[in-house]
Order: sequence, then C-alpha cells, then structure tokens
Amino acid sequence: MSINLFDLTGKRALITGGTHGLGMAMAKGLGNAGATLVINGASSQEKLDKAVDEYRSLGIEASGYLFDVTNEAQVIENIKKIENEVGVIDILVNNAGIIKRTPLENMEVEDFEQVLKVDLVSPFIMSKHIVKGMIGRKEGKIINMCSMMSELGRDSVSAYAAAKGGLKMLTKSMATEWAKYNIQTNGIGPGYFATSQTAPIRVDGHPFNDFIISRTPAGRWGDPDDLQGAAIFLSSKASDFVNGHVLYVDGGILATIGKPSNEN
Repeated sequence: MSINLFDLTGKRALITGGTHGLGMAMAKGLGNAGATLVINGASSQEKLDKAVDEYRSLGIEASGYLFDVTNEAQVIENIKKIENEVGVIDILVNNAGIIKRTPLENMEVEDFEQVLKVDLVSPFIMSKHIVKGMIGRKEGKIINMCSMMSELGRDSVSAYAAAKGGLKMLTKSMATEWAKYNIQTNGIGPGYFATSQTAPIRVDGHPFNDFIISRTPAGRWGDPDDLQGAAIFLSSKASDFVNGHVLYVDGGILATIGKPSNEN
C-alpha cells in the first residue's frame, strides 16, 4: 500500500519552466513515478522540443506547449488546448521563475516589477485557471516553487526575495481557500543546487562555493535529483492531508545559524 501512495500513473502534470534545470529534474521524477508530463517553456520552440525529446528518450510520456505564463490570454488559450489534446491537469507545478541581481537602490522599477510578475503573479494566473477544473473534480495538487528567500534576505536579490516571500503566503492562502475541495497546495523551497547556472562558482577555492559547503550542514551542494522525492510526495496521495506547507530541500541550511568562525 505504501508504494501505491506515491504512484502517479494516470495523472497529468503540468510543469512550467520544465525545459531545464530544477524544473526538468522534478518533471523527470514525476514522469518516472508514472505521470504524463505537459512541459511549458517560453524561450523557444527549439528548446522546448529538445526537452520533450529528452523526456521521451527516458520512456516518459511528454508533450510541450510554448506560452508566456505571465500572459493571461495565452494561459487560457493553452490550458484549453492542453485539455483537448492531453486531458485535464491533475498536478500543477509553478516552477517558472527569474532572478535579477541588482542592489535595490540601483534597480529599475520595471525590473523589480518583472521579477514579481514572473515569480509571483504567474503562479496566481496559472493556478486560477487550472484550479477551476480541479474544484469541479474535487481533486488536485498545486506545487509552488518557493525558495530559502521566502524566509531570508540576501544582498542584491531583494526583488526575488519579495516575490518568493509573497509566494509562500500565496501558497498558504490558496490552501486556505481550496482545501475544502480536496485540493492540496504546497510549496518546495530549494537550497543551493548544482546546476549549469552555478557551475562557474562551484569550484574549490571560490569564496561562495566554500561558503555554501560550510554553511550547509549536509556539507555539499544539492543535486537536482534531490528535489524529485519532494515533488513526488506533494503530487501523490501520500500528501492528501498536507496543505499550505513549504517543504525546504536545503541540506539543513535553514535549521542552523551556522558554524562559528573558529570551528572546522
């Protein structure tokens, strides 16, 4: 019975920003657990097609849809298309996001607004239009990609922290409104992960690499595959009474104040 709790066979999962990185890692986990994948991308059809081919090469049923998750008209149009071509969405993973590293006093208002639009407003838009079907079926799973910046600040990423802090509270509010329809809304908060974006700083002797390893009780960067268990759990029957929670997958960073400088 415990195995069946995590079985996603017959479920359809839509992952925004699922063409690379952590979104792709989570999508692979859901696909390997039996889910049919619907992958969203916004940058190019070529990148989207390449990602879909990669999923299919692993024996995962997947299809791709190119649209801007911040554009409500495009979202509505593509949800209808997905429902007609693939079927209703049982699991929504709001993963698409951006970050702009600029000190607040130098940041343009347009840039601040863009980060909020992608990282906070788009999960609202996507969830608003997909949850209506879930409410009708009285079943559904929504996962919002939060961050350690949902809890902590850091120099030069204040717009991102504002968006991710807001997303944590949006997650709780979604849970509050939709739990009565048997819809579970939760978040995942990744720590620092070994991705192509962090590759240039993940070298011995780099100050930030040394900082992350020493600051993380697990003593390492996260592997993208480390997110798969959390994504499967929050997408499956195993989490049917989990609502409004942010599951931090951070190797223990948020659990500790860190080591004193005189400790090894």
